[in-house]
Amino acid sequence: MNRDQIEHEIQDKGLTAPRITPADIEANIASEHYFTAADGVSGAHVNVDGGKCVVAVHECPHELELLTFCVLILRNGFTVDGVSACASPKNFDAELGRKIARKNAVEKIWPLMGYELRSKLSAR
Repeated sequence: MNRDQIEHEIQDKGLTAPRITPADIEANIASEHYFTAADGVSGAHVNVDGGKCVVAVHECPHELELLTFCVLILRNGFTVDGVSACASPKNFDAELGRKIARKNAVEKIWPLMGYELRSKLSAR
């Protein structure tokens, strides 16, 4: 059962107590950023020389292009990350990798917001 199916069942049952919804999760995301491990390796080889950025030419293994990261910045500035790794290079699709990495990052937001809501409820 996916998150949308669960949300639909909650609504069908008329459960109305305070809770976190998929819309709450999405509204809490201020920005999202994507890169591959190859991008990270390339960026790691940037040197500052007298105020100028000098990129060192560095050849990295092709496999690093198959590892996709998503970093979500939440409204309060906290960050969560998600990763997607492609086992077969022939199946790699950059857009699909970003979607999977984002989904994995979003999954990390649920317990954070759940904890925050529970703290607010227990303070009442």
